Amino acid sequence: MISDKQLKQLVEAAIFAGEDATTIDQLLGGVLANFRLNRPRIRQVLDELKEDYRERGIELVEVASGYRFQTRPELGPALVQMWPDRAPRYSAALLETLALIAWRQPVTRGEIEAVRGVSVSTQIMKTLQERGWVKIVGHKEVPGRPALYATTKAFLDYFSLQSVADLPALAVPRPELEETFELLSAEPLDTRERDAEEENE
Repeated sequence: MISDKQLKQLVEAAIFAGEDATTIDQLLGGVLANFRLNRPRIRQVLDELKEDYRERGIELVEVASGYRFQTRPELGPALVQMWPDRAPRYSAALLETLALIAWRQPVTRGEIEAVRGVSVSTQIMKTLQERGWVKIVGHKEVPGRPALYATTKAFLDYFSLQSVADLPALAVPRPELEETFELLSAEPLDTRERDAEEENE
């Protein structure tokens, strides 16, 4: 038997100590495996933890890969001053390419180039794939069978999204795509790992 207080502490500690976002199934099959608990009960605890952290400098959020603690988005501009030489820098071309893939996926490189009006460099596509934000999900059934690109769970996690449905509506002119991703790039700092987001482009 486990008390409500102990349950909340265990869930909190497990998520905080995890290297990546933690799912409910991982909690039930790991730190809570010796207790008879169900998913609704764990969701209730997670909701309580979210409320507990509502006025704190860090928050509990659900992303595509599970739950994690991170700093609040509005604190990003101040916190980044602690690591000014390691802040992420992305080119306008990379941001625009990423935006087009996110909103039009699955999409071919040729289709991206048709919208942008310029060629997409091999380095941009390589960088997006190396970061784990974009992957090839198939090939279009046309002559040459070009690769189809789509975003990944890592992309959703980085920008604190649960699914592509959480992307803002694409009702803005193309130049504002860059601004949108620049704002997203100031996402909360993961309280456990910062290196992935601090890689310079």
